[in-house]
Amino acid sequence: MRQICAAARFNFLGFFRNSRTVIVFLLSAIVCYLLSGRVYEAVIHFGAPMQAAEPFIWTFGDTQAVLLVSLLLIFLFSDLPKLSAFTPFYLVRMTRRRWLAAQLGYVVLVTVLYVAFVLAVTIALCMRDSFPGNLWSETAAILGYSKTGRELHIPSTVKLMESIRPYGCMLQVAALMFGYSLTLGFLVLLGNLLPGRKYGMLLALGYSLYGFLLEPEVIGKLLGYEEYQLYRIRSLVGWISPLNHAVYGMHDFGYDDLPTVTQSLLIFAGVLGALALLSGRAARRYNFTFSGTE
Repeated sequence: MRQICAAARFNFLGFFRNSRTVIVFLLSAIVCYLLSGRVYEAVIHFGAPMQAAEPFIWTFGDTQAVLLVSLLLIFLFSDLPKLSAFTPFYLVRMTRRRWLAAQLGYVVLVTVLYVAFVLAVTIALCMRDSFPGNLWSETAAILGYSKTGRELHIPSTVKLMESIRPYGCMLQVAALMFGYSLTLGFLVLLGNLLPGRKYGMLLALGYSLYGFLLEPEVIGKLLGYEEYQLYRIRSLVGWISPLNHAVYGMHDFGYDDLPTVTQSLLIFAGVLGALALLSGRAARRYNFTFSGTE
């Protein structure tokens, strides 16, 4: 564990001064600002404050928002695995399995930091019109019990407010986003460990495109389904689409035949375990090349 932690810690050297890191975090802040505009519009319209966790819950309550903010991680992880002039010294003193564990640990820590940053920025953008109490606001109730929330594309629903408190819901939304984002990071690492080291971004983009195309409305139009028939497609897509697993509103609250939040997290854990095993096999055949020192 000491060797793994040392190698993972070495990957963070210069992390916050790296231009790629700065660009990704700045872009994520801009994305949060643009996506949270509809939430702030609702607050201004009704003239009532919201609960502190509601901006994050509402902003990332649909597939497009989760996809946009997660895609930035593909660029951030594009240089995986981390190789430098010191990597040969680590490889002499540890096995490839431990070196890979350090790379996976680095991906986990960066993803935690990224999701925490997105959460903090989204809350900070609306903190002037929010309160800290762990109760759903009047604005949430108005949006949930009327058609206004649907018209503004804000996923505030009655079944959500009846099932959980705001801070608990916020943690579950963050956990689902973390699971989806982490699979992107593991896919980039796996693809870059394959011969040629060119497939990481392609795998991650293909994974994102697969989830994006599995939209119930799009599939319903292709099959000629009416609105009342879309529940069948929503149930199917809710299970087979990784992007829908990352959206809190696409889960079972006792009304639908959809996965629960726990089941989605277990599915993400299974996918991550499979990606880690495949990365381990790829690391055995990975050809390390070092062009020199800087």
